[in-house]
Amino acid sequence: MTAKRPPPFFIADHLGLDFLNSIAVPVDTKVEWLASGEDLLAWIKQAGLVPNKVLNAFRKSAVPDELDAIASQARALRDWFKPFVYKHMGRPLEPRALRQLEPLNQLLARDEEFGQIVVPDRRNPGETSVSGLAWRAQRRWRSPESLLIPLARSLADLVCTEDFTYVKACEGSPCTLLFVDRTRGHMRRWCSMAVCGNRAKQSAHRQRAQRAQKRPN
Repeated sequence: MTAKRPPPFFIADHLGLDFLNSIAVPVDTKVEWLASGEDLLAWIKQAGLVPNKVLNAFRKSAVPDELDAIASQARALRDWFKPFVYKHMGRPLEPRALRQLEPLNQLLARDEEFGQIVVPDRRNPGETSVSGLAWRAQRRWRSPESLLIPLARSLADLVCTEDFTYVKACEGSPCTLLFVDRTRGHMRRWCSMAVCGNRAKQSAHRQRAQRAQKRPN
C-alpha cells in the first residue's frame, strides 16, 4: 500500500499547512502520510524540519513501537489543529483565538531550544552578519517526543506570521488540501493547476459539451 501512495504534498506555501495536508484527499482516495513512525521520519526529512543525523539516531535508538507512538501524537496534533484553521480561515485572526491555542502553547513549553554564536554559513542566507559572526538556533533532541516540537513550531509560525484571510482550501472536489494564497489579487482556487485546476477545466468542458448536445437543432 505504501508503494502506491503518492509523495506528500508541499504546495501550501507554509510548512504548518503542509503538516495539516499530511492527511488529504488529493484526488479520489484519502491518503495518510503519517501512518507509522517511519512515515513520520520520512515526512519530517522531506520538510527539512530536523537534521538527518537526529532522525537517523532516533531510528537506531528508539525502542519498539516508540516512533509509532510519536506518529500517533503527531496525527492527534494535526487533527486537533485542522478544525481551528477551518474555523478561522478567510479572515484575520483575533486575539481571542489565543484561548483555543493553549494546548499548543503547552506543547511548545517543552522546547529545549538554545542558541550559539557561530561563523556564518554562506550557504544559509539567514546567517548573514555584519560582524562576521551570527546567531544559530539549536535544540536538544533528548527523546523521539522532541520531534513534535518543530511540528508545533510550524503551527505557531502559521498563526503568528500569516494573514488567515488568505488561508484557503482547494475548491476541487473532493480535494481537501489547504494553502496560503500568495497570488497577485489573491485569486488562487486550486492546490495545483496541474491536478485540481486541470480537472475543473475538464469538467467544465464536459458540461459545455453536454449542454451543446441538448440544444435543439
